[in-house]
Amino acid sequence: QVQPVESGGGLVQTGGSLRLSCAASGRTFSTYTMGWFRQAPGKERGFVATISWSGGETRYADSVKGRFTISRDNAKNTVYLQMNSLKPEDTAVYYCAAGRMLRTDPHNYYYWGQGTQVTVSS
Repeated sequence: QVQPVESGGGLVQTGGSLRLSCAASGRTFSTYTMGWFRQAPGKERGFVATISWSGGETRYADSVKGRFTISRDNAKNTVYLQMNSLKPEDTAVYYCAAGRMLRTDPHNYYYWGQGTQVTVSS
């Protein structure tokens, strides 16, 4: 079992960058696929990026490809989301989650953090 805790959100202007971190407690962190999801007001929670337990495989939503990069450091029990060239439509609460398979459906993830707000001003 792992308990993710997100940090690094904030307010940034269009075109700016942020790096989100997700520190997860638990001795089995390195065995989990980790994903980032986001939810804007009035919308469903949607997939952003995911990374395999080893870091060797990643997947991205089309809307963030080329702008966002997911990575992990198993020695630190942490997964990151580097977000560049941010747009107002990236504004959302960003959630980190742990699962067992490299999937885009949030139902495949078992452990969720509380989320961190990212706001991109135009």
